[in-house]
Amino acid sequence: MKIVPNVNFILRENGKYIKKSSEFFFKNKKIVFFALPGAFTPTCSDYHLPSYEQRYDEILQYGVDEIYCLSMNDPFVQNVWKENFQIKKVKFIPDGNGEFTKAMNMLSNRSEAGMGTRSLRYSMYVDDMNILKLFKDENGKFDVSDSNTMINYLKTLNG
Repeated sequence: MKIVPNVNFILRENGKYIKKSSEFFFKNKKIVFFALPGAFTPTCSDYHLPSYEQRYDEILQYGVDEIYCLSMNDPFVQNVWKENFQIKKVKFIPDGNGEFTKAMNMLSNRSEAGMGTRSLRYSMYVDDMNILKLFKDENGKFDVSDSNTMINYLKTLNG
């Protein structure tokens, strides 16, 4: 079983930069986590993020404590993205330096599209730092990291 890498994320709260470790987000919690290439990109903004926002309450009914969205953007971009798309439930984790993404071995070279290095698109179910299930899309695709696939998996855990 793979453990979530322990890195420090740099967040912006109340006008200050703060660091929160992976343990803050994952320890002693059941987490649905999804990562995507970037804020404001078409698939991420039109399908991936909204699907988890729309099905947030349904997902939590399966014993999930929280849903996190990670992108390799800074906290400023993520905050504007959240406001622009009126995201009220899903929580954001900025990985602007890519430390978590590198440690997860989920880097994707998007230089051809002018995006540089970004995260692959994936989702995972984590129980107390342990990655129990990981759904990884092929580079550039959106096939298995969606909320529907995650819900179908959660159904198997709950009989």
